[in-house]
Amino acid sequence: MLSYDSAIPNGQDKAARVPLPPAGARSMSSSASVAAPVNGQAQGQRQHHLWLVTGPAGCGKTTVAEYLANALDIPYIEGDLYHPPANIDKMSAGIPLTDSDRWDWLTELRKQSNSRINNGADGVVVACSALKLKYRDVIRVAAYYDRTILVHFIFLHASQELLLQRVAQRKGHYMGANMVKSQFDILERPREDEIDVITIDASQGADEVKDDALAKVNAVLAADP
Repeated sequence: MLSYDSAIPNGQDKAARVPLPPAGARSMSSSASVAAPVNGQAQGQRQHHLWLVTGPAGCGKTTVAEYLANALDIPYIEGDLYHPPANIDKMSAGIPLTDSDRWDWLTELRKQSNSRINNGADGVVVACSALKLKYRDVIRVAAYYDRTILVHFIFLHASQELLLQRVAQRKGHYMGANMVKSQFDILERPREDEIDVITIDASQGADEVKDDALAKVNAVLAADP
């Protein structure tokens, strides 16, 4: 089994005033050219990869994100650590977060990611749920603040029943099993035109999920010129 991360849904970023391109051109995929115009990059420019490990509570985001960060030797950001106390209080009480609750939180995750890359990291791995398209779009704005950044999402999916079982087994965590349903209620699975999303079956064993994720990440990196 995967260890159970706290997959909290993210929020729309009110600071994201930069206009996004159409959905089909908005992002990078493992098969797309690493110098695609979505990020305005010239051929040969050094690139930095921002990996977002996403999905509902219990899918194993922390487990996979930490594994990828160690394997790639790049910084890891645990999204839950950046929630303000008010958000944690709401979740501890079983109250789902609203978009406005997540707004500044997701902005901070984006800023933290850009900061680490600006300070010399080759890339960053972030664990956060990113359950809605507009939440993912907020993170995609990172590439507009730094044209060397390529944003990728690793979506871990499993059935609601399985994730409920996993979260119910957690001890002493503010994210209870009752929150899993609320996350599935708002979940917007990645669309076909979100070509920067890698999908992983999180119902597998922990080792299989980690190996699958790393293999697909390495395939993306292998395309880097």
